[in-house]
Amino acid sequence: MSKNNQAPVDVAPPYQAVARHGVSPKPSHDEAARFDFLANFNKVLSGTLGPGNKLAYDKRVLPTFKKEHGREPQDRFEIRHAMNKDPFHQIWSASKRNSMEMRQQNGRAMVLRQLDELDAKARALNESVPDTLELNPDVQVPRYQAAVDIHCMPGSYHGEERPGDVSAGANYDCGIFATTAGGLGALSDGGGAALADWIRKERPGWTPRRILDIGCTIGHNIVPVALAFPETEIIAIDTAAPSLRYGHARAQSLGAKNIKFIQMNAEDLSRYEYGHFDWVQTTMFLHETSGKALPRIIEEGYRVLAEGGLMLHLEQPQYSDEMPLYEQFIRDWDAFNNNEPFWSAMHALDLKGIMRKSGFAKEELFVTGVRAVVDRSIFPEAPTGEAEDHGRAAVWNAYGAWKGGKPA
Repeated sequence: MSKNNQAPVDVAPPYQAVARHGVSPKPSHDEAARFDFLANFNKVLSGTLGPGNKLAYDKRVLPTFKKEHGREPQDRFEIRHAMNKDPFHQIWSASKRNSMEMRQQNGRAMVLRQLDELDAKARALNESVPDTLELNPDVQVPRYQAAVDIHCMPGSYHGEERPGDVSAGANYDCGIFATTAGGLGALSDGGGAALADWIRKERPGWTPRRILDIGCTIGHNIVPVALAFPETEIIAIDTAAPSLRYGHARAQSLGAKNIKFIQMNAEDLSRYEYGHFDWVQTTMFLHETSGKALPRIIEEGYRVLAEGGLMLHLEQPQYSDEMPLYEQFIRDWDAFNNNEPFWSAMHALDLKGIMRKSGFAKEELFVTGVRAVVDRSIFPEAPTGEAEDHGRAAVWNAYGAWKGGKPA
């Protein structure tokens, strides 16, 4: 408490505290100020105003629904249709959508203003070590990823302002701070740092020979793992060439020299033999795949995973009968308002069942929690036990399996 007995104001770290690397877009004063506003706007929407949705549901929406239908809502979709009529939820939802659109507008303007310089820096880094960046123009962007601008990002991860540029990757990198309100740290890599921290505690002394990171985008989550295991060969794949160009240059500038970035669709890993990798993972990726693609990706991941190897998928919790319908509804917001068309269906899948069908035995499966590890001097850790905000806070479930059982 301060001297005047007022609670301290919970503000996001300043955008100027974001760490820079070799291809970081440089913000002007006004661009940084816009991201500062958006980061704190998102904190207010999440922490201060977010609980108002539950109040609206309990006090107005649910009583009205029960009066009209003579029963409780049967699923999250009935709650969504009812909540969409409530004035408070309309204002909150519109504000949240607008915050994402403003993030993309500011990030894109910031990148395009200096695109010549960014492309030149990325090209120099990529050409200095060409063997660790493999692009393939024959790789098609999957229909399920090309259908929408995910996260309201113009062109999604694959868009190019001009052939061979890094605009999509740079926009994604500079703007994620605003959406998470700094919750992923100075390099927005708190998820990857959490992975490295988790595996050290889970299996001390283990050094995997090879790791496969599926859906790597610009490498936020694999670079910390690569730095933690410098002797490990790491393959990071994605279908988005602009993100891979940027991600490879970013990794090189941060000293992660043991990652090879490859343009590849994870539904077909036929270039790798059975058991090639000791660790296969995704981080907040499965919800951006279709219901047909997801099982194929996991099946291929199982095939290339070695005996005793680890498969790990960081995601938001799957919906279940134990999860209250209101919670399912509020977690579903991104599916209908943030251009995440597969979010709702994916989180309703039986992910454990899909992993078992791919070949894992029931006793090999596990679920655990993972919290982002960040540089706490600038980005303080959220209070222990604080509820995460359906995709905004740095807390995830990890759905994993040790093939053949966890080694001793």
